[in-house]
Amino acid sequence: MARRLARPRDDRRIAGVCSGLARRFGMSSGMVRLIFVLSCLLPGPQFLIYIILWALLPNE
Repeated sequence: MARRLARPRDDRRIAGVCSGLARRFGMSSGMVRLIFVLSCLLPGPQFLIYIILWALLPNE
């Protein structure tokens, strides 16, 4: 059974978005954070998407 996409309370650094995505897709939270930081070096709306997910994802 797949986990529900939510921001966990125990593994947060800033808002818990990367940790929630990592749990949902079965990855380590450190890897998702690294991917996010590296993606911010590329042009695009990554930071805006992070802010939107922070506002929309429920807490665990």
